[in-house]
Amino acid sequence: MSEVLKHSAPDPDGHSTPERQRADESRYPVADPGIEEHVPRLSDIDERAADRATRQVATMFGLVPILAIAFVVIYFAVPETATINLLALQTNAQHVGLGVTLGMAILLIGVAAVQWARQLMSDHEMTDTRHPANSPDEDRAAIMAGINEGIEESKVGRRKVLGYSMAGALGALGLPVIALLADLGPHPTKKVRAATIESTIWAEGVRLVNDVTYEPVKASDMVIGQLVNGQPENLHDLEGTEYLQARAKSSIIIVRMTPDRIKIPDSRKDWNVGGILCYSKICTHVGCPISLWEQQTHHLLCPCHQSTFDLADSGRVIFGPAARALPQLPITTDAEGYLVARGPFTVPVGPSYFERDSRNDFKEGEA
Repeated sequence: MSEVLKHSAPDPDGHSTPERQRADESRYPVADPGIEEHVPRLSDIDERAADRATRQVATMFGLVPILAIAFVVIYFAVPETATINLLALQTNAQHVGLGVTLGMAILLIGVAAVQWARQLMSDHEMTDTRHPANSPDEDRAAIMAGINEGIEESKVGRRKVLGYSMAGALGALGLPVIALLADLGPHPTKKVRAATIESTIWAEGVRLVNDVTYEPVKASDMVIGQLVNGQPENLHDLEGTEYLQARAKSSIIIVRMTPDRIKIPDSRKDWNVGGILCYSKICTHVGCPISLWEQQTHHLLCPCHQSTFDLADSGRVIFGPAARALPQLPITTDAEGYLVARGPFTVPVGPSYFERDSRNDFKEGEA
């Protein structure tokens, strides 16, 4: 390879030497045909054809705002439950309408851009030699000159309707984006948070049930060291999405330990029943469900990131990235001896987030 490069270098005038020609002939047995003869387009020689292409491009761009408005109208006017029949398939009418209008709008922009480039932009061919990967300053300046030349050759200045129609089409696509922002949910104000992520279906008198058998948990049936995964009994009054959301927030663990091993602050003296305690099952770090129970140490370990909570000491964090204690559910028993909630959780369950008020959280050393 070094010999070929040595003997095939061009002469000072830039022409190939005989050695270079022979090397090229051995590497490229088929002669370079060069650029084919240029054949002008109809729009280059017929102004009426150019005007016709301009109208086509502008029309396609002009249809985009209409489709964008139709998208928004369908989004708000067509019921989410409406259906249509497409051959043997029944499908959601709103989804079909949204897909057709937005898809056609994007397609028209693409087709219009291709037609603009093929029929109206300057039509000439160029060849260039390969250059090193790092571009010198003069090359970058030449590139910018080429960009400016391309802008000039696009004829936007001469045919302003192209630029205006394209700008209108691209701007109109913002309407569907703005409309779809509504699906991100309501703004998380304090009132909205209190009614959604900061509340559960736990309430006074709601029984604690086993989340596998759905049988109510009787205090006398629990033994020292036992852990039971539970749910509120009223969870089964819900269905669908409402059921799944409530289950995700209301999951609990019920544990029993020797009463004299429990460190109970004065504010929680009546939150347990003979050493039976109830905590949220949702880790306060990123919301993983936890039930890895160490009977001897009374520690609960999260399998995701190893946050560790001391259930004998109000669920406080003793290791890991969690920033706050597990919320504790105050419990008691009903007339039949089954465990019931004294009331809802006093603090939000689940992962921590910036807006939540942490003033009511348990702090280490709380009396």
